[in-house]
Amino acid sequence: MLAKPPVRKLAKDLGVDLLSVPGTGPGGIVTREDVQAFASEAAHPETLANYPGDDAPWLSQGTVSPDARRTRVPVKSVRRRTAEAVVASAFTAPHVTEFVTVDVTKTMKLVAALREDREFADVRVTPLLVTAKALLLALRRHPEINASWDDEAQEIVYKHYVNLGIAAATPRGLVVPNIKDAHRLGLHDLAVAIADLTTTARSGRTTPGDMADGTITITNVGVFGIDTGTPILNPGEAGILAFGAIRQRPWVHKGKIKKRWITQLALSFDHRLVDGELGSRVLADVAAVLEEPSRGLVWG
Repeated sequence: MLAKPPVRKLAKDLGVDLLSVPGTGPGGIVTREDVQAFASEAAHPETLANYPGDDAPWLSQGTVSPDARRTRVPVKSVRRRTAEAVVASAFTAPHVTEFVTVDVTKTMKLVAALREDREFADVRVTPLLVTAKALLLALRRHPEINASWDDEAQEIVYKHYVNLGIAAATPRGLVVPNIKDAHRLGLHDLAVAIADLTTTARSGRTTPGDMADGTITITNVGVFGIDTGTPILNPGEAGILAFGAIRQRPWVHKGKIKKRWITQLALSFDHRLVDGELGSRVLADVAAVLEEPSRGLVWG
């Protein structure tokens, strides 16, 4: 940006970056008044930010730049911890992600039936509940994935319990509380635990203890209308299952094209602990239960 030497000195004295100052002088040159106005606005920033024409701000905090084109928001503790955790996970554990598309029509029928069952009248029955149970059944059949890598001791730690993490989006950022000893719970108690966990998370009352010692996680991206993703492992865990949106689609069923309920699953796993065969078997088992929930009676 063009500016005369006295203006450059003034900008330096005031700590103003001339490249950020809109020039109003001839040919766009930055004037003394431009620098002083910029410095004055920077000293009294706005606290709300919105796109021009918006009726309401979409950021409730932060420092807006004098030209109103940027807002800087301090990184809060939850967001900072999340960022540190995912960076450490992404650059420590070699991630592999596998995908499968599943006909979950029978799961949807089961969900509808359970919603009418008096034994489940006090809980919210969702496809996520059945998916959580399917993952727990898969872990019972393939407990090797329920493990962590101890880099300091150079040991693999196999967990004889399942603390099932449920990723939850909250106003404070992403948190992953877990259901302690989820492997011990029946379907009704699992529904109660999921409801308690999500309610606590959304109200901002999740404690560090709630998030500690998770062994495997589910992230329900389907609630946002997303089909699937490549989730990053929660630190200290060997697997994370992404559960996508359930949609009605044309599907070949018993040799005929019919309208069926379809979803996609994605399993990311730590390749130090889980090879392709084990990861595939776990994902295939989850898909099998969602496709035919009665398998849970056999595997349970």
